[in-house]
Amino acid sequence: MAPSSKPVALVVGASRGIGRQVAIDFAAHGYAVVVAAKTVSDPSKPITSIPNPKSNDSTITTVSYEIRQAGGEAHPIQVDVRSEESVNSLIQQTIDKYGRLDVLIYNSGAIYWASVQDTPLKRFKLMQSVNPEGLYAVVQAALPHLRQSASNHAGSSNGGGGGGGRIIVVSPPIYSRFFRGKTAYAMGKVGMSVLTKGLAMDFVRQGLADRMAITSLWPAVAIESAATERMTRLNPDEERDLRKPSIFSDAMLAIAGAPAADVNGELLLDEDFLHDYCGVRDFRKYNVVPDSEPRRIMPAKLPDLRVAEQDDEGKRVDSTKLAKL
Repeated sequence: MAPSSKPVALVVGASRGIGRQVAIDFAAHGYAVVVAAKTVSDPSKPITSIPNPKSNDSTITTVSYEIRQAGGEAHPIQVDVRSEESVNSLIQQTIDKYGRLDVLIYNSGAIYWASVQDTPLKRFKLMQSVNPEGLYAVVQAALPHLRQSASNHAGSSNGGGGGGGRIIVVSPPIYSRFFRGKTAYAMGKVGMSVLTKGLAMDFVRQGLADRMAITSLWPAVAIESAATERMTRLNPDEERDLRKPSIFSDAMLAIAGAPAADVNGELLLDEDFLHDYCGVRDFRKYNVVPDSEPRRIMPAKLPDLRVAEQDDEGKRVDSTKLAKL
């Protein structure tokens, strides 16, 4: 079949909360969206209404339905990011359906915040398998198709964004305070950010950084989601410190539309990127509670990870070219 005339965005972890909003907003901006996650609706029960986006009733089936009802294009594909076979099938089904892949967004995540002593090994392993390992599997499977997209769009701009070959990862900037009280979780999330930095360097080495980019994005203020629902049920006043997930999708759309060289390898915060790069000054429309002043959870200034010898690569080693022992 001929490739889709629309740019194609694959949103992994799109069944509810932030991922759902990202899928909906990318569709509203002209993308054909592959809505991917583990949860699907019972096919024997027709969808008659849109469920609470923070509830377990929200699935890739209902999100795709919601997008189509609004006039957008969406295709749900079930995936378990812990399974390499499932991930490879997701990418193949995406290409079989649309013939192209332009933007990959990895929003899947497992979360458990506790001390090392109070975090069972089972929880630790789950977070690593979903967070850094799932990301690695999806990115590696998608890279050939994203590279093809970047090649097809080299030197041109497309109605849905600044070109193909874009990866956006939900992972944080790297700084030591982030580790406190959630070491097991932080190990995986920081690992995801390391992938962003390392793959961005690959793109530079391969001469692709002018048309391919990987970027991490993290909220400066807590965002309303299924995870925050557990806190607001205990204390409704917590909603005053939350923003709507639309701030995240707005930032992602801007990242996807930016020149690759501007965002490749960056570990960004949603508010700061929208303020500094997009000129947004008033963020009140994103507040869950009108006229509230949500507390910023991220530092005002983040450390620079570069060193004076940043460009000194030393002796390059490529394990794929070493002699076998």
